[in-house]
Amino acid sequence: MATQISPCSSSSTTFSPSSLNREKFSSAKLLNFSRKSSPSRWVFKVHSRLSPKNQFELKSSNGYPLNAISLQDGATEKPLSKERLSSEQSESNLSVTVVGASGDLAKKKIFPALFALFYEDCLPQNFTIFGYARTKMSDEELREMISRTLTCRIDKRENCGDKMEEFLERCFYQSGQYNSEEDFAELDLKLKQKEGGKVSNRLFYLSIPPDIFVDVARSASGKASSKNGWTRVIVEKPFGRDSESSGELTRSLKKYLAEDQIFRIDHYLGKELVENLSVLRFSNLVFEPLWSRNYIRNVQFIFSEDFGTEGRGGYFDNYGIIRDIMQNHLLQILALFAMETPVTLDAEDVRNEKVKVLRSMRHLKLEDVVVGQYKGHKKGEKTFLGYTDDPTVPNNSLTPTFAAAALFIDNARWDGVPFLMKAGKALNTRRAEIRVQFRHVPGNLYKRNFGMDLDKATNELVLRVQPDEAIYLKINNKIPGLGMRFDRSDLNLLYSTRYTTEIPDAYERLLLDAIEGERRLFIRSDELDAAWGIFTPLLKELESKKISPELYPYGSRGPVGAHYLAAKYDVRWGDLAGDD
Repeated sequence: MATQISPCSSSSTTFSPSSLNREKFSSAKLLNFSRKSSPSRWVFKVHSRLSPKNQFELKSSNGYPLNAISLQDGATEKPLSKERLSSEQSESNLSVTVVGASGDLAKKKIFPALFALFYEDCLPQNFTIFGYARTKMSDEELREMISRTLTCRIDKRENCGDKMEEFLERCFYQSGQYNSEEDFAELDLKLKQKEGGKVSNRLFYLSIPPDIFVDVARSASGKASSKNGWTRVIVEKPFGRDSESSGELTRSLKKYLAEDQIFRIDHYLGKELVENLSVLRFSNLVFEPLWSRNYIRNVQFIFSEDFGTEGRGGYFDNYGIIRDIMQNHLLQILALFAMETPVTLDAEDVRNEKVKVLRSMRHLKLEDVVVGQYKGHKKGEKTFLGYTDDPTVPNNSLTPTFAAAALFIDNARWDGVPFLMKAGKALNTRRAEIRVQFRHVPGNLYKRNFGMDLDKATNELVLRVQPDEAIYLKINNKIPGLGMRFDRSDLNLLYSTRYTTEIPDAYERLLLDAIEGERRLFIRSDELDAAWGIFTPLLKELESKKISPELYPYGSRGPVGAHYLAAKYDVRWGDLAGDD
């Protein structure tokens, strides 16, 4: 039975972000810091409200203890004394500014995630949260708005209402334009008042459209950056529409921010099963030797939603399913799945291996892709509108709401193995999963028992990311009895059965990592360039040739063309087998 314990509780847990000694602060123009000066080494502590008897060593997402002093560039550094730790902790403050605070993402995800971190004692003792947006709003109105979406953990340890009140008292609001340095200067004054002369560490979360990222970066870096601590900026996808626009966005941001101040977030990398992927592979001897072309026949990355755009087609029609899901979420999972063993769990070591995978991948060709678009469908008394029936979508739109693709990695480990991706809206089910189909057993003694369909005898490892997180392995098993009848059974790890604690939301893990300076789950600029390089030629060809997507009914399994694409490489989509 797994032990229930607060993930961040400790009587005196010290955070030592591995990045602080590496943090390259910009020149006076770039956040008023000198790149040549070495930033001061500091730590801050989280004081638990629990008894000291419950203390344990807190670890960040890379598995390293956060109370260990990070050694960078061969430096040897002695652990800080308790007196010095206590002094520095009391003199530092964390300020989180949510830019675009009145938007849906902020209300539904970011503020609830910050509250969950506070509820689990994962935030430092001195912290302040500011909302920033163009909407005119008072502090009380902001608190009223975000209080509607706050929830407490299932394993409650303290009164939920009291915790909410305590959290909301730390929340404030500043109205202003996104391109106004004067408004950000006013935000800076309010931040300084709340920081009370302490060392200020500031995190900006840009929950805004990408066309105003640079305006905010310029205004915030010039007028609201920290003068004596660190400043970091979380940037939400989309990171451009293709290689050119992504590169231009990166170059523009780097005029005002250093690369290690930019945290490009992909929330799928913070999901529990995606986090567990490398643990499953690298810490279990039964899997690591099999993780290659010698034993794996194909790998499938599947994403499906059982709803359409339904009034929110304006944003989606500008990007489509390939940019929205495949180029980022699914490709990031693929890179984690296929990478070589990193030297360490340090962020740069992991991201280096991911970049190697992406650079080894072939550019997608049109013949290896199927695109679709859902049409209206009537089921019983209910009518489901098609994509172009949505009033927010142009009537003649060719934007795909479904795509399937076959990708290949040209390296020694994966040569010839098809990596199939499938993503779509308005399908028959909601799911996200990774399916690993192994090769047939050579000279299988029991092939007569399986008949002509040897695919039924294929072992398959499935990681169900959502919903109902699970890991299961399909094996062949004899049915009890005097005869020799076979059954395909599952060795099943269902998280809801095995673990009684609630699984944290992905945004909680990623926000905590950004606060700690842990970059492993964030996307580096060269990684982004390599990812766009795979998809950009295909996207340009689809749009220049005006390829019409294959229509499929709302609530179906998607276009028939996806089955032909899989069959081209002797693959069956695992989610259509009907035995899950």
